[in-house]
Amino acid sequence: MSLTRTWTPPGPYDLGGNLRVLQRGPYDPTYRREGGEVWRGTRTPDGPAALRLRAEPGAGAVRGEAWGPGAGWALDRLPALLGADDEPEAFTAHHGLVREARRRHPGLRLIRTGRVLESLIPSVLEQKITTEEAYRAWRRLVRRFGERAPGPHPDLWVMPAPRDWVRVPSWEWHRAGVDQKRSSAVLRAVQRASRMEEAAHMTPDAALARLQAIPGIGPWTAAETLQRSNGAPDAVTVGDLHLPRIVTYTLTGERNGDDARMLELLAPYEGQRHRASRLISLAGRVPPRREPKRPIGNIAPL
Repeated sequence: MSLTRTWTPPGPYDLGGNLRVLQRGPYDPTYRREGGEVWRGTRTPDGPAALRLRAEPGAGAVRGEAWGPGAGWALDRLPALLGADDEPEAFTAHHGLVREARRRHPGLRLIRTGRVLESLIPSVLEQKITTEEAYRAWRRLVRRFGERAPGPHPDLWVMPAPRDWVRVPSWEWHRAGVDQKRSSAVLRAVQRASRMEEAAHMTPDAALARLQAIPGIGPWTAAETLQRSNGAPDAVTVGDLHLPRIVTYTLTGERNGDDARMLELLAPYEGQRHRASRLISLAGRVPPRREPKRPIGNIAPL
């Protein structure tokens, strides 16, 4: 049996584009996009839930349908998930390209899942490696130690509960290509699961401090997490391999951007630097590649 709820955005809305930030690769077992529908497996405080979302044709509304013990929790927070708490009108574009990107993407809203670990753990897995390696690790660990999501979707999964992450044997981390530094950071976080989840209701500075109190979780990981769990409009990603160059190249044409230069250029957007970064990325100006693509590593035994 399923529960349903409908939310009507106050203006244009891009369902797939806004929720895409939750997808960890094209084969993420916790996220499926099929036609105009988005499926999501999530672990709520009340238990696992499956959520199906689709835009109602011609109505401008988004309909959510949920299954499982966490269905009620998921639907209670459906508007927040979809961006109802976001305030895009607070943003002022200070560059022509940013202004044009905003005009071309009027349906952009920052989503808020309210769940920290489900964004924190895959972000930890993405530290210092290629996205392909991280996506592969996430997929393997979720399928092996998570559970199938409730409801009718035949291949939707929910990530492991904190107690199940703790039980992952060291050799399984190794087979997934996750080194000890990253696996230890995940284990430290899940052992403090309740304190991590409290960050979803904190002010931005307090939430960043709470996450970074865990060894192995730095500014990059904390920002990537809070962008999704809290819908934090100013949680700019520093320490990223590509974003500083994209921001610098898009706004100035310079090819050698670093974190310091990116933050300098984003200074006029203080309070909205994450949103500005999203719009700059949507502008579609990619700097020329200056080095070969990083090869995919393998720490698993032959």
